[in-house]
Amino acid sequence: MKRQNNLLPTRVLDRIRQATGIQIPRGSNVPQERRKPRLGYGLGDMALLSSALLLIFLVDSALPQQPGSKKADPPAVPPKPAAPSSYDQIAPVLLGQETIQARMAKDKADKAATMARQLKLLEERYDLKSHPDKTIAMSRGKPIQVGPAAKLPDGMTWQKLADMPVTEIREKGLFPKGFLPLPHPKHEVGGMVFPQMMMKQFARLERFDIDFDLPEHFLPEFPPAIYLSTRPDLGDVSQGKVVTVDNFQEIFQGILNTKDLEGLRLLVTQFPQQQFNATADRKTEKSDGLRGVTCFDCHVNGHTSAATHLTGDIRPQSHRRRIDTPSLRGVNIQRLFGSQRALKSIEDFTEFEQRGAYFDGDQVSAAAKGVNPLERGSQVHFMSEFQELLDFPPAPGLWLDGKLDPGKFAADSPEMKGQSLFFGKAKCAVCHPAPYYTDNLMHDLQVDRFYTTQTHNGLVATKQGKIKTFTLRGIKDSPPYFHDGRLLTLEDTVEFFNLILELKLAVEEKQALVAFMQQL
Repeated sequence: MKRQNNLLPTRVLDRIRQATGIQIPRGSNVPQERRKPRLGYGLGDMALLSSALLLIFLVDSALPQQPGSKKADPPAVPPKPAAPSSYDQIAPVLLGQETIQARMAKDKADKAATMARQLKLLEERYDLKSHPDKTIAMSRGKPIQVGPAAKLPDGMTWQKLADMPVTEIREKGLFPKGFLPLPHPKHEVGGMVFPQMMMKQFARLERFDIDFDLPEHFLPEFPPAIYLSTRPDLGDVSQGKVVTVDNFQEIFQGILNTKDLEGLRLLVTQFPQQQFNATADRKTEKSDGLRGVTCFDCHVNGHTSAATHLTGDIRPQSHRRRIDTPSLRGVNIQRLFGSQRALKSIEDFTEFEQRGAYFDGDQVSAAAKGVNPLERGSQVHFMSEFQELLDFPPAPGLWLDGKLDPGKFAADSPEMKGQSLFFGKAKCAVCHPAPYYTDNLMHDLQVDRFYTTQTHNGLVATKQGKIKTFTLRGIKDSPPYFHDGRLLTLEDTVEFFNLILELKLAVEEKQALVAFMQQL
């Protein structure tokens, strides 16, 4: 085999000549005697070779490229994916790796873009304009919204979509975007976010990094009414006020016993929470926000403000689900608590919220921020007992069995027709039987049949799994609907289930179902 005479490439030789002025003959870059075939090399040879290689590196790196030539980039090494972690809620600012001032400045700078991103998603999914019902209102008079608000793909109708096979809807991407899982306003961070209507009265609940995203006309009335199972004769006992630690004694003196008063006091007392606390890892700059939040900030007046959060029991962050705050009305007939946790008592739920959900399911952050371990025998018991007194709003159209009073509705009325559909063709009563319209079980609707896994604003929309059956009593008072609030009106809810359950209901049948649920 013939040895190549040149140790150095011609391109390198040319560049050495250019840089140093040394004239090295082409075709001979080492002395002739060194080019005789040999069986090995001595130390001198190795030294010469090392020097040549060093010279190659220095000259070839330092000199400009020849016109028309381009130095090849080294092959890119893909970054190693981060190892899965269950400790992703421990922020660098909590560990002293970042200052609260720097984090706050960055969050404030990013806020406009973050909210614009979420608004763009909402406008792609929904008609966000207000369409109030002219006759149906919530308990204290706020008109409910008429839908559906979810938008359809161009050229599509609800009837045409419902007639299509599931596989075709999935393959063509025709599933309404408003029926996909709804991301948190800032899903990468999550945490409790409160509607703007609450900011007017409680500035301490404002976050410096984000605002609530859904328009107020799609939310429950504020403040909501309070009904007690022990004093139905009083009707709404709220006096039109938001119950707080400043006025609960005034409102409930002579109505509750002292044990229930103490339970209510704890429900309206601030305790540290993941985004509202006194550490550097927080999203509030209000001095009174450093004290934390109350149970009734989300469950305002024992109902709901529609405040949103992310489930604390899922990792990674991208798979955590948005949760719409459920009403506490009628918890005395419920046997499952938490949309997927299936806690078995209101006592468990009360204790868990303070120990776990307040801190995104991370006890390490909780220890640093000031977790409030409630004493089960008194505090948890007192808080739970008051919650058990919260009743559904009156439904004057229902008879003793929880169904429509035939003396008040004609057999051919939309409400009666809707009731027949509810307990028949529409299959609603399979999960929502009378009189309280919940079976206290969990069900997997397998909504993912209709769409491929996809990511929206930081949320991976994939299989959702089993979700508890929420009660439909008083449902018109509790928009938006579904566990994550993705369904903005009752009409959206009917269209959603007509599609998911493949019911193929006619337009007038869907209208009748809405009319019936408005009576619950």
